[in-house]
Amino acid sequence: MCVTAVESRPAGVLGEKSRSSSHRPFGARVKAFVELTKPRIIELLLITTVPVMFLAQQGVPDLKLVLLTCVGGYLSAGGANALNMYIDRDIDALMDRTSQRPLVTGMVSPRECLVFGITLAVVSTLLFGLTVNWLSAWLSLGALLFYVVVYTMILKRRTSQNIVWGGIAGCLPVLIGWSSVTNSMSWAPIILFLVMFFWTPPHYWPLSMKVKEDYARVGVPMLPVVASNKVVARQIVLYSWVMVAVSLLLQPLGYTGWFYTAVALLSGGFWLWEAHGLQNRARAEVTGTKLKEMRLFHWSITYVSILFVAVAVDPFLR
Repeated sequence: MCVTAVESRPAGVLGEKSRSSSHRPFGARVKAFVELTKPRIIELLLITTVPVMFLAQQGVPDLKLVLLTCVGGYLSAGGANALNMYIDRDIDALMDRTSQRPLVTGMVSPRECLVFGITLAVVSTLLFGLTVNWLSAWLSLGALLFYVVVYTMILKRRTSQNIVWGGIAGCLPVLIGWSSVTNSMSWAPIILFLVMFFWTPPHYWPLSMKVKEDYARVGVPMLPVVASNKVVARQIVLYSWVMVAVSLLLQPLGYTGWFYTAVALLSGGFWLWEAHGLQNRARAEVTGTKLKEMRLFHWSITYVSILFVAVAVDPFLR
């Protein structure tokens, strides 16, 4: 595996923690395994999956299909996240924001995490293939492998473009939502895939700006670690403009109507306002809490939620 170990603690610390936790409460263990799946991240993935099913159906899709797609998506993304934690357990132990993850605390052993992640990957692929369709199954498995192998094992510790290309894994749920209903592809999910592709860097880079010392300490070259705030903010603005422009393509191609377009314009306009505000503060060499980089990070989550709700609602207003 293409993984660079970074360790400033005595060897065997994680193993000692795991062995010293032989009397781990059952409830805490269950909670720890749930934490391995990173449920808060998966919530966002499902927000981009289900509305696309409404768009593909041009109305309410079969609710059983929605449930199966959500369960399969959760298991697949959960397996990817667990395997990510298994691979990154060395640097997670050294970063403040990840120091309480289950493998670091010893609540779950590395072996348990590996088996858990692989099991979820297999079960989710079979669930998609046998109950939804095999196109969705292969897309789901592709997203998992891309996140674990391409992003976590190859890109993350090697290039500042890690989140740009690694973010493709987080875009694939859009395609899965469409394929689960139609068992095919179309320009609509591809456009929304591109929206998420251009959304991911300006969503994640503000958070990376906030915790760049964490990443620098473990040698992960996130863009804010290797570039100035001015450069990062300029890239954020560039990606933001492209994202908003792409989001407006659905209407002229006939996939959405006035409601989605109005929501995309208003929410995208506010995004650009925040992005340019961050760039102006970076140009003025504002640092610390006054940089307010997390304002854009928090808005980015609200933006994608609003935009995809509009995707789901629009078919009923045409």
